[in-house]
Amino acid sequence: MTADAVLRAQGLTKRYGGLVANDRIDLDVRAGEIHAVIGPNGAGKTTLIGQLTGAVRANAGRVHLAGRDVTALSPARRARLGLARSFQITNVFAGFSALENVAVAAQARAGHSFRFWAPADRDADLNARAADALAQVGLGRLADRPAGALAHGQKRRLEIAMALVQAPRVVLLDEPMAGTGPDEAADLLALLGQLKGRLAMLLVEHDMDAVFSLADRITVLVEGRVISAGAPEAIRRDPAVRAAYLGTDEAAPGAAGAR
Repeated sequence: MTADAVLRAQGLTKRYGGLVANDRIDLDVRAGEIHAVIGPNGAGKTTLIGQLTGAVRANAGRVHLAGRDVTALSPARRARLGLARSFQITNVFAGFSALENVAVAAQARAGHSFRFWAPADRDADLNARAADALAQVGLGRLADRPAGALAHGQKRRLEIAMALVQAPRVVLLDEPMAGTGPDEAADLLALLGQLKGRLAMLLVEHDMDAVFSLADRITVLVEGRVISAGAPEAIRRDPAVRAAYLGTDEAAPGAAGAR
């Protein structure tokens, strides 16, 4: 753990009856870095994201955001303090335009939901910030298109714009490559590479090529426990990580074709 951590988890534990989903997890995300969390299905990654956002209450442990203990705070309070999230499944308003989706996200960051009596499309400053966020993710020309009409990869970009417009301290990216084709995944990889260094990101992802291309540090979960954490090359060489993923020490995550 370091003093420059924007987000810090200490001893996070979650039990569902006799099942331990997360077991004393320590993890931090530093300013400007991409910290990836990887692990087989059922490793506890989604539960960890839920505990960090406040959607899942921990049985033990603490969460700190920018030095503040937010363990007891709701997801909305954490969001207003600078914690933004994208989801495994696209989470946009299909009937709203791309611009309206981002404007609503900006309103939520300000502490209120969509104001039907004062629509976002009448707020010039809100629209300007939304348009800027769309431009940052390459969707500026599609601002007026209904979100439901966007391609899957474009919806993923839209979700990132919805996170960026909230001026977050840290963004939690929950499997952003899920459901994308090769071209869409390559575009998202390039976008995240462009954003790297501008804000802290926690990346949960199954695409190992993306993880090893982007991450500054990697934490590996297996059965709810951290089995390894460190720089990508150290993780690639770790026999325990190789065994957890492939049942062998002959190859490592991030090798050609590994997912």
